[in-house]
Amino acid sequence: MDLIGLLKSQFLCHLVFCYVFIASGLIVNTIQLFTLLLWPINKQLFRKINCRLSYCVSSQLVMLLEWWSGTECVIHTDPQAYPKYGKENAIVVLNHKFEIDFLCGWSLAERFGVLGGSKVLAKKELAYVPIIGWMWYFTEMVFCTRKWEQDRKTVSKSLLRLRDYPEKYFFLIHCEGTRFTEKKHQISMQVAQAKGLPSLKYHLLPRTKGFAITVRSLRNVVSAVYDCTLNFRNNENPTLLGVLNGKKYHADLYVRRIPLEEVPEEEDECSAWLHKLYQEKDAFQEEYYRTGTFPETAMVPPRRPWTLINWLFWASLLLYPFFRFLINMISSGSSLTLASFALVFFVASMGVRWMIGVTEIDKGSAYGNIDSKQKRSD
Repeated sequence: MDLIGLLKSQFLCHLVFCYVFIASGLIVNTIQLFTLLLWPINKQLFRKINCRLSYCVSSQLVMLLEWWSGTECVIHTDPQAYPKYGKENAIVVLNHKFEIDFLCGWSLAERFGVLGGSKVLAKKELAYVPIIGWMWYFTEMVFCTRKWEQDRKTVSKSLLRLRDYPEKYFFLIHCEGTRFTEKKHQISMQVAQAKGLPSLKYHLLPRTKGFAITVRSLRNVVSAVYDCTLNFRNNENPTLLGVLNGKKYHADLYVRRIPLEEVPEEEDECSAWLHKLYQEKDAFQEEYYRTGTFPETAMVPPRRPWTLINWLFWASLLLYPFFRFLINMISSGSSLTLASFALVFFVASMGVRWMIGVTEIDKGSAYGNIDSKQKRSD
């Protein structure tokens, strides 16, 4: 390991990233709270301000991927569709197999200049998580309980609010609902067999209701579905801890632009269309494992400097008072002060490990642990 690689793997560096992210995130959340005063006066101004505040937080994670880790993401797509990316609203359907696939989705949005306004269909519990969850609340993210009778009205209402959103956005959906594991795949294919659906080799059975209601609610506002299929070269198994340690990964992302007019409006037809889409995604993954590449032309969108500039701004603002405080604590020589510092360091260490742990595949959804009867009703 070279000197820079050794430096990137040190916990002190991780602690710095964690501190800057948490401190800046709480500052942004506080500012967002005050922007609520704008909502009854100028809703669109409220939205534009919160898009930029959201970027201050989410771009720090993208910075870790693109600048700290140096992970490369090659996009395989139709050259005629490429100029439209970032110039239109789109529903992004991304496979859900890797710990950092959400980061790759954010990186895609960042490179086309729509990260601040981009949306995701997320679990309602995340709305209560400080920093990310609170940030999402102010940017009108769409939350669901995964109980369709409750979500039918609330999700539709949230989506309809986005029809007059002033910023361009990607709306990211993981239709599989949870990350791929062999255990979940086995249960999912049992459900597919019970429903008379074709088996999938590299994906879980997609959950169609959320996708159908998204298409119906955003029709004539969203121009296309971007079918995104992600994989990594040389059988790499990327993790957030690896990114934090500065490990460089090599991603390939196949993006197909499908005009929304080609997606059926009726729920049953839309469901069948999505199942067919996932069969095609499976075929693309099969080709990737066989040939090491996806179809279409390989392109690398330029890495924008704004994520790095944003992080350097927050670091310069927050690190000096932080280190000065630590030096004063240590130089005081008080046993109580040193014990307090050790406790704070330990809590911070546990916090970093917890933030990493919640992204791990084996800490994901309990998909597959419920009985088949309940799954068949999905």
